[in-house]
Parts: sequence; structure tokens; C-alpha cells
Amino acid sequence: MADDMSLSPSRDDFAALLDESLGGRDFMEGQVVHGLVVAIEKDFAIIDVGLKTEGRVSLKEFGIGDGESRDPPKVGDSVEVFLERVENAMGEAVISREKARREEAWTRLEVVYEKNEPVMGAIVGRVKGGFTVDLGGASAFLPGSQVDIRPVRDVGPLMGKEQPFAILKMDRPRGNIVVSRRAILEEARAEQRTELVGQLQEGEVRDGVVKNITDYGAFVDLGGIDGLLHVTDMSWKRVNHPSQVLAVGDTVKVQIVKINPDTQRISLGMKQLQSDPWDGVEAKYPMGAKFTGRITNITDYGAFVELEAGVEGLVHVSEMSWTKKNVHPGKIVSTSQEVDVVVLDVDPSKRRVSLGLKQAMANPWEAFVATHPIGTTVEGEVKNATEFGLFIGLENDIDGMVHLSDLDWAIPGEEAIAKYNKGEMVKARVLDVDVEKERISLGIKQLGGDPMQGDTFRKGQTVTVTVTEITSGGIEVKFGEDDAPMSAFIRKSDLSRDRADQRPERFAVGDRMDAQITNIDKAARRVSLSVKALEMVEEKEAIEKFGSSDSGASLGDILGAALREKAQKE
Repeated sequence: MADDMSLSPSRDDFAALLDESLGGRDFMEGQVVHGLVVAIEKDFAIIDVGLKTEGRVSLKEFGIGDGESRDPPKVGDSVEVFLERVENAMGEAVISREKARREEAWTRLEVVYEKNEPVMGAIVGRVKGGFTVDLGGASAFLPGSQVDIRPVRDVGPLMGKEQPFAILKMDRPRGNIVVSRRAILEEARAEQRTELVGQLQEGEVRDGVVKNITDYGAFVDLGGIDGLLHVTDMSWKRVNHPSQVLAVGDTVKVQIVKINPDTQRISLGMKQLQSDPWDGVEAKYPMGAKFTGRITNITDYGAFVELEAGVEGLVHVSEMSWTKKNVHPGKIVSTSQEVDVVVLDVDPSKRRVSLGLKQAMANPWEAFVATHPIGTTVEGEVKNATEFGLFIGLENDIDGMVHLSDLDWAIPGEEAIAKYNKGEMVKARVLDVDVEKERISLGIKQLGGDPMQGDTFRKGQTVTVTVTEITSGGIEVKFGEDDAPMSAFIRKSDLSRDRADQRPERFAVGDRMDAQITNIDKAARRVSLSVKALEMVEEKEAIEKFGSSDSGASLGDILGAALREKAQKE
């Protein structure tokens, strides 16, 4: 019975026999399997993969690899291949030696990537943005920025050369690997730098080669490690740019100023190998001494003057000129100009010297008072008119001021200043000179003398006045000399003895009349006049001379006679 069943198997029996024959086909496809070279035909190797079927592999696939012999395989050799399909349309297995190597490489690289270890490879081609690297069967991308620490113009010497790379990224499903040669170089340099830094000591003097120059300093190679030589440490004197002192390739002797163990930065200095010019600077440049220096730099707040190499002093803008105020220093001095300066202050701890430019020149106010003592008459141009007086330009670019109260004896200063125009030449008298405060006080009215002083006018004196203004309360008049007239106000009640004639409107501007000085107040600079008082005096004199009312003569007769006599005299 059993023999009958074996002669006519069922469908299940057939499936079992097929599985036994193939030995796990699904499991083997897509994997690397061992094969045996059974024949070499032309450009192909016939390989038996142990599934009662054979596959073909191009001999070219055996010429690629890391550690592979470029000799073609021989019959009987055992090789590993990638099984893509067990059987194609021609009944052959589809296998690949190259894919087997790639899978092997990926497996190996994943282990290396997990351990963060370098991998050996070779740059084999150029692509957009970088290069292709063969990592022993797996192809990786090397970005252009990861080739070297510094930009590389010619990559030719690196092509095909086996060297270590760091794996930055792996994506097996997409088949992407990104590597870096720069990371390996930086790590090696860091190790070397740590070793070299450990051999250096602060204060040590070494020879170095200038590798690069920037605006702020120069990088010096100390033999495998670079140090920064800052521009301020190149020389004791002012250096505007490092290229003024150094050039790329120069061999220089430098001192190690500071080593930062955390950042491994090395600060270098050249001036530290020279004597400090600030030593004993107080003795070399005593206060009040005069020296000659050169302008090295001009700023908004002053100018720097080099007294000697490495020693500079500042002339503040306020110490540059006796007369030019609020002016940019560049309009007074220029760079590289030789100037005489006076030492004002020295602070060695702060390495500062304060200098004065104007102190090296004669003080114009001292020179003025020496040649123009108080009371001297000067002449100058009206520079400006302000609410408190006139500014008059004098010699050596200095100004004197005429206060409003010193413009005119008779009229208010606000009215007097209106008579002067900018650019007009005027004369004035020197009233006072304050050298310390740089002020000169002048007076114009003092040139004519004070009419209130002396005995020119006295109480009871009769003067001839001219009407200058008519008001409801009286009239304004002037009298005295034409070049220095005096002003007075005659009240309405003093215009006449008769009340009917005490009317200001009966006078006109320009009318002339006689009046008597009734009072002089020199402190208040006020003179009181009265026509009425003069009339009463004249009446009294006429009565005494021509008679009295007791003698029978009328007042009209007496006054008439007096007036006729006065008219005859005139």
C-alpha cells in the first residue's frame, strides 16, 4: 500500500519534497553565500552556489577591492557572492561578486561606525560638491569642505592614496555614506598640539616663522604649533598694521607671553624682548618741561604725540590752541607734523602722558595786557552782537567784549547796540583783562568821558535844551556837547509858571529853550530840569533890578523892561 502511495504522491507530498530539495530558498535570496568556481569561460566565472544550479560572474568584478588579487579566479576557488535570485529565465542563479563585497563592507563599516573608529579608504573620483571614496567595496561621499583643514587647490596627490577617514553618517537603506578626512587631521593635530603645548613654558623665548598676517596681528609657527603675535605686542611704539613690522615668511624671535591650557591658545610678544621705554618716564619727562615730538594719530578728542619710540602723549583738544575753541584737532595739526609740547602730567602706572600744545606758545592774553595796559585805546572789528554786548576782534585772534552798559552814557544799551553793525571798525578803551579767565573788558562810552563827572554841570545852572520827545506827562530833552549829550525829562508841572502854559503839546520836537538844573543825582545818573524854576529866578532878578510893586511899577512894566534888556543883549 505504501509503495502505491509513493508511486502516486499527493500535492502536499510534492511540496514537501520541493522544500527539501531547495533547502530554504526565501532565506538565501538577498544574502551573501559561499560558492565554488567550477569553470572559467571567456570573461565569466561559472560558480556553483550549492542549489543544484550555477551562476555567472564577470571577471571584472574580481579586479575591484581592498586586499583582493587582481589575478583572475581559478577553478576550485571558493568565493563569496551575493545571491539575487535562485533562478532566472535561463535556469541560472543570478549572483554578484561586487554586491557581495559591498554587503561585506557595509557590515564591517557599521561596526566601525558604532565604535567611532577611522576606516581606510582611497579617493577614486570627483563628483559635484566633493569626491568619491572607496572604502573596500562600499562607495562613500567626501564633501569638498572635509578634505583638509585648509582649502586644497590641487587634490591630485591625494587621489588613489589609501588613507584614514572618519565616518560622519551612514544610511544603509539609501546606500549613503559620508566621510571626512579633515576630522582625522584635526584629531591628529589636536593630539600633536597638546603634546607641543606641554613642552612650552610662559616666558620662554623661541624662534618662529610668520605664517599669516591679519589686521590684528600675525600667526607665528613655533614648529608644529601656531601662536598669535598681537599687533600691540610687536613694538613699544604705535603700529597701525602688522605689515609695517613683519612679512609672511620672516623668521622672528618671540617670547611666550601666555598659554591658555583650556583653549591651547598661545600669546606671543616681540616688544617684551626689548627694554620698556616707560621705565623712568617721570625723570625723563618732568612736568612743565618742553619737548619736540611728532603727531602720530589724530582723534576727535585730541592728538597723540610721539616723544620717543614707544612713548606717546595725548594733547587734549582743550590744550591745543589758546583761541580756537570747539574746533576739530585735524584743523589745528596734521599727522607726522613736528610740534613743540609742554608736559602737563605723567602717570607711569597708566602709561599716560598729558601734553599741552598751546602752553608751548605765548599766551595771547598775557601778551595783550603787556602791550595794552588798562586805559589803552584799541581798535577792532565788530565780530558779533549779542543780548549782553558787542564782541570786538583784537590782535592774535582774541576778542574783547563791550558790555551794554559801556556803550553809551546817555541812552540805554539796548538802543545803543543797534547803532553798530557786524564788520564795522570801532575804537574802545581797555577796562580790564582777566588772563586766567581769558576775558578782556572794553568800553566805548569811556572814550568821551563821563558828563556826570566833574563840574561841567551844577545845580542852579541854566542850560539850553533841545526837545527830543513829547509825552503826556512832560517832554524829553537833551543838552550838553553833541558828541556826548545828556538826557533829561521835564515834567508837565515844570514847563511853565502859568498853569495855562503847562501843556506839553505846545512844544515840538527840535524846539530849543532854556531851563534851569534843579538837581543832579550822580549815583542815579539823573539830572532834573525846570522851565518854571528859571522863570521864577528871572522874575525875581527883574523885580530887584527894575523896581518892585511897592514903588508903584506894575509887574508887567518890570518884566517888559527886563525882557527888552535881555533882547538887546542877545
